[in-house]
Amino acid sequence: MIGRWWRPELGLAAVVLVLGVLVVIGTLDVSAAASQLGVGPRFFPMLVGGAMVLIGLFYVADVLRGGRGDPEESEDVDAEAPTDWRGVLLVSGVFLAFAALLDVLGWIIGASLLFFGVSVALGAEHRLRAAVVAVVLGVTTYLLFVNGLGVTLPGGVLAR
Repeated sequence: MIGRWWRPELGLAAVVLVLGVLVVIGTLDVSAAASQLGVGPRFFPMLVGGAMVLIGLFYVADVLRGGRGDPEESEDVDAEAPTDWRGVLLVSGVFLAFAALLDVLGWIIGASLLFFGVSVALGAEHRLRAAVVAVVLGVTTYLLFVNGLGVTLPGGVLAR
């Protein structure tokens, strides 16, 4: 019975829908004043979460009506290649480490390590360049969120 209607596409649709709901629910707990532009720290997460809910709902409906994902037809992708589980585990580990250490290290250091770790896990050949880009991204996102949106991000060891 489960084989008739259950397909991997439905699993992905359900994940997108559930993540969207979780983002919306998590955003409801955010309380901060709006910026001078009238856009507060709830705006973008609510926009993304709402879009994920809508996309998830449409995707679930499409799959239940018989829609299927198209096979990969890109020139640079080998559809027969095995999954790179090493890369998947490395990226997952970097994200988990980021989540666990964010309050201790702070946003700038934590995000820089996150960006660098993901780029190396995905095969960056020029590690020095990846490190410089990671630090620039970490500092830039910190400044945009803190100064642009008025969102307080963890300072970590740099705030002490």
